[in-house]
Amino acid sequence: MKYDDASWHSGGDFPADLPAEAGATHIGMYLAWLLLQGMANEELAEDAEEDLQALRERRTTPGRFLLEYSDGKFVDDLISDEANTFTAAYYDLEDGQYLEDYEEQLGADVPDLYHVADTWENVDRLAPVIARRFAAWQATRT
Repeated sequence: MKYDDASWHSGGDFPADLPAEAGATHIGMYLAWLLLQGMANEELAEDAEEDLQALRERRTTPGRFLLEYSDGKFVDDLISDEANTFTAAYYDLEDGQYLEDYEEQLGADVPDLYHVADTWENVDRLAPVIARRFAAWQATRT
């Protein structure tokens, strides 16, 4: 299943002053959070150890990781079963809360959400919110 794709965002009303890569930022930040929590699927963990290490060491940004490793596509086979179940509930582009949380944490000082910078500072602002959502989701499963 494909949850999101950077190419879905770079057409239509996409800001003309931004490169198409800006469509990967919101996706990359979420995926990076999952991967940094150890929720990569086994194949990704084995095949992309160097890429994951670059992510852990912050030598690459989340958006860049997404673009380079999976061509901007966030698909279910990148993450563990638990991460997929959480993602189906939280990340859903129509009914989930991820984009609302993203906007609340990072959208105040930018013209629109595509202008959020693909930086670790922004990841650090967003990560505690995702962590709280994940903990609350886990609590409903026990």
